[in-house]
Amino acid sequence: MNATEPLVNKVAQSGLITLNPEDYTTEGPRVVFDLKDFLFMGLILKEKEFRQALKEHDWSAYAGKHVALTCSVDAIVPAWAWMLAVSYLEPVAQTLIYGSLDELEAELLRRRLDAEDWSRYAGERVILKGCGSIGARVYAELSRRLRPHVQTLMYGEPCSTVPVYKAARTTRA
Repeated sequence: MNATEPLVNKVAQSGLITLNPEDYTTEGPRVVFDLKDFLFMGLILKEKEFRQALKEHDWSAYAGKHVALTCSVDAIVPAWAWMLAVSYLEPVAQTLIYGSLDELEAELLRRRLDAEDWSRYAGERVILKGCGSIGARVYAELSRRLRPHVQTLMYGEPCSTVPVYKAARTTRA
């Protein structure tokens, strides 16, 4: 290479689009609200005591947080009890779902991905960045949403990718 020739960034010229899966996660603390803690002996719902315990609970602890509403014991919980808990949590929680932390993560991801216009990647060559601590769920969902639009889907870094999907070429008659 001649010293007078400019350096060329071939990756930048390749037309590849790199997406960081971490950009599709939702920020904020996640917490569980477990009805078990409001049951008599952790198993039995006594209506009067249950209502009083919820009324006296410090709901500010859930302010601005993503909350999974669950009951971690095998107790019979009537529908109205879930509704009552929601009536206290909904005004303070940023997100509230009935289910586990894992289901909460799935819902947060679904909401985030639903807000995207994936058609903007039509015919593009896309790489899902491979570094970080993002779980398989994010990669699977991003792949599912991108695949109908992209020409090529890859995993890794622009300098070292693993091909995942390539659209079939169409022939013109």
